[in-house]
Amino acid sequence: MKKYTSIFVACLMLLSTVFTSCEAVKNTNNTQRGAGIGVAAGAVLGAVLGNNLGKGGNGALGAVLGGVIGGVAGGVIGNKMDKQAREIETVLPGVEVERVGEGIKLVLGENAVRFDTNKSTLTSNAKANLDKLVSVFEHYPDTNIQIYGYTDSTGAADYNLKLSEQRAASVKSYLAGKGLAASRFNTTGLGIADPIATNDTPDGRSKNRRVEFAITANEKMVQDAQKEAGK
Repeated sequence: MKKYTSIFVACLMLLSTVFTSCEAVKNTNNTQRGAGIGVAAGAVLGAVLGNNLGKGGNGALGAVLGGVIGGVAGGVIGNKMDKQAREIETVLPGVEVERVGEGIKLVLGENAVRFDTNKSTLTSNAKANLDKLVSVFEHYPDTNIQIYGYTDSTGAADYNLKLSEQRAASVKSYLAGKGLAASRFNTTGLGIADPIATNDTPDGRSKNRRVEFAITANEKMVQDAQKEAGK
């Protein structure tokens, strides 16, 4: 994360210098100037991150960082995501919730979403935790949710990839069965890719068996934010 924050700061400083040196910009107010810089910086950052993170892999982090709106509209979206992240933390204390850019990266470890061994069947505890998320997702209908399934490295890679796909699909199916629009969800199985811990220990393998969510603004939220920013 520090790497991408540094890139953003560097872009912002450069663009601030360019913008404030233009005669046309000198005639705008601070809000207009800040919005312009934000849009430009967002575009540059989006291009950089899209090139580095949008090539498959990097899971939820790449998906969240890949779409940067920037400017005042981006700030409006960010405020809504702040509220949603806090609600997720409230209903599921202890899970990894990270506000990134204009979206949310949510990681549900094996303790939060567990499946039957070598199957994609959700346990009763997993269903109970997903039920808690349903209320939050209902409260913020104007979001897209990408679901990523992961496994540890035990067994054949092809088998794990298929299993992770099935597990991500199982999570989507359960959430859609609770009344959430299925069109909001996309699923990807990444198998043994992107480990967050060593696969050499039982504890590390347990951490790698996880489900990640990338929560981003849908087109309606973007349009509403742009309208609000234009007031």
